[in-house]
Amino acid sequence: MVEYVILVDENDNMVGTAEKIDAHKNPRLHRAFSIIVANSSGELLIQKRAEIKYHNPGMWANTCCGHPRPGEDLETAAHRRLREEMGFDTGIEEVFSFIYETEFANGLTEKEYDHVFFGRWDGTPVKSPDEVADYKWIAKDVLAEDIRKNPEIYTSWFKIAWEKLLKEKVI
Repeated sequence: MVEYVILVDENDNMVGTAEKIDAHKNPRLHRAFSIIVANSSGELLIQKRAEIKYHNPGMWANTCCGHPRPGEDLETAAHRRLREEMGFDTGIEEVFSFIYETEFANGLTEKEYDHVFFGRWDGTPVKSPDEVADYKWIAKDVLAEDIRKNPEIYTSWFKIAWEKLLKEKVI
């Protein structure tokens, strides 16, 4: 199935659509979202991306992320991806957004207007093996230390979102 992303300008105004893989081969700014979920103990749910992912396979990232489809609003897309990737849904709210661009070794480039959502949930995820190789609940201080010591095992967008989460005092 061919997937499409929503192309946007620097103010997140829609300017068109493109095939998802084309937007990554020929970098075009497109709308995306990242979700970060914490439990009642304050631990964050992070995932290790499946080895079959087209970029950043096997790297640690936020709870889940994705792209809204043309005609789909951000929050609906975010809830869809939570269910698809992690097998649960929960209340979330947008806490900030940012634009970033990262080139990958495989020649693809991520150029996204990333909307970050935060939610709380206690439970055991049911990961999709096509999306997620592993997951863990991790304390903030342990995560901070691991990102400092091993930045290469975390996705670029997660490291940016992590810094903003701390700065904005979301977590």
